[in-house]
Amino acid sequence: MAGNTFGTLFKLTTFGESHGVAIGGVLDGCPAGIQLDLEAIQDDLNRRKPGQSAIVTQRKEPDTVEFYSGLFEGKTTGTPIGFAIHNTNQKSRDYTHIKDSYRPSHADYVYDQKYGFRDYRGGGRSSARETASRVVAGAIAKQFLGDMKINAYVSQVGDLKLDKTYQELDFSLIESNPVRCPDQEIAAKMEKYIKEIKKQGDTIGGVISCVIQNVPVGLGEPVFDKLHADLGKAMLSINAVKGFEYGSGFEGVKMKGSDHNDKFNTDGTTKTNYSGGIQGGISNGMDIYFNIAFKPVATVIQAYDTIDKDGNKVSTQGKGRHDPCVVPRAVPIVEAMAALVMADFKLLNRTIKL
Repeated sequence: MAGNTFGTLFKLTTFGESHGVAIGGVLDGCPAGIQLDLEAIQDDLNRRKPGQSAIVTQRKEPDTVEFYSGLFEGKTTGTPIGFAIHNTNQKSRDYTHIKDSYRPSHADYVYDQKYGFRDYRGGGRSSARETASRVVAGAIAKQFLGDMKINAYVSQVGDLKLDKTYQELDFSLIESNPVRCPDQEIAAKMEKYIKEIKKQGDTIGGVISCVIQNVPVGLGEPVFDKLHADLGKAMLSINAVKGFEYGSGFEGVKMKGSDHNDKFNTDGTTKTNYSGGIQGGISNGMDIYFNIAFKPVATVIQAYDTIDKDGNKVSTQGKGRHDPCVVPRAVPIVEAMAALVMADFKLLNRTIKL
């Protein structure tokens, strides 16, 4: 299986399955001498881990990361950083009923067709549990980025939408509720709605918004490695993501060019930021902001019709421990992938001029 490595210089390779012994990764290319805050890394993992509230999967995993290489006396050595997160609460029997059939909108069918067999326990490698390894690497990338700040938050669940710009929000409130929406009123409505969906044995989708601030001018490698292109690839690599837009996004098509153009101030900043902090594929020093759409989780705790591996129509029942809405736990994953992209381009930028 290819496709397990992300990045060019700041490069992450992940390994492991949902119900295997462990998941983990190797982060290569991280510069030496970075004093790492290991508690901050674990804190980001705790934001992603299952069982943290009533509106997420109740799988109980401590998700404690163990580092095996690349660190000495609390600092990065410049050698590959190897780490693992051991799985302690697997319930593989929850999946024996789908051993010979395919769950709709999962990777079951395509994995079986591509590889000739599949790990049916929670999806194996296709499980979103793999993203825990990304969070570890992303937390390291955040510390390498220094003053560059990345904040993601839930801005929509179903039809419930936060109709405020990110400039109107207090990012310190993101962690004040289990939905991770920085508006307490709409967050309470979202939480109630997710609980109602869960009682129905169903799921709902949502949107995560992300803002990257204090970005220097010049990150991005045209023509095929534009900054927004790599951010899009990073976000679309996350399980359940169905859409990515940055800057004015799809709403920008309603505007005239004379209104959409970001006029310059004398210091090189712009009066507006419809470009989303990126022009010509290169950061322009303004805030980078984007939205990511997540589909409803494919596993519903209801009876459904499907086919087995021989093409016969069968009926089965959704079982196991699953998120009724993935976006609350996906917030740190979005931040992690954004951090990996920005760290990679920060290193690449060091190679282009004296």
